Amino acid sequence: MIKITHTNSENSDFKELVTALDADLAIRDGEEHGFYAQFNSIAHLQYVVVAYDENQAVGCGAIKPYDAKTMEVKRMFVVPELRGKGIASLVLKALEDWAITLGYKNCILETGLKQPEAIALYHKNQYHVIPNYGQYAGVENSVCFEKKLG
Repeated sequence: MIKITHTNSENSDFKELVTALDADLAIRDGEEHGFYAQFNSIAHLQYVVVAYDENQAVGCGAIKPYDAKTMEVKRMFVVPELRGKGIASLVLKALEDWAITLGYKNCILETGLKQPEAIALYHKNQYHVIPNYGQYAGVENSVCFEKKLG
């Protein structure tokens, strides 16, 4: 049974999962990894969830305020051996519910074209593609999504 815990970026399990995420992204992104990495600092993230299976951290995600109505989803990851079991959707739903509780109306996010599993996850969870926003505007290998909450 998967248990979702609310925490922040000081959580040691979250930090370990993000290290694994960054290692995966370094391979997928290749030469572009440095560009994307600059936008993925976990310092001072107040809204983090960690998924546990039998007390083992198996997935994570975070949200951070983008504007007064919108949270940005960051640092989504599930350990490779447990992918395809619905854990990422549970993490995403927990983040969305938290955003609603905090009074936000939308979630946005960016992922890479080299992450087809992530793209499929967001489509499956009713996110729709939007024009690339902020620092991702004009970046060919980025795809941005939005979901209206509530």
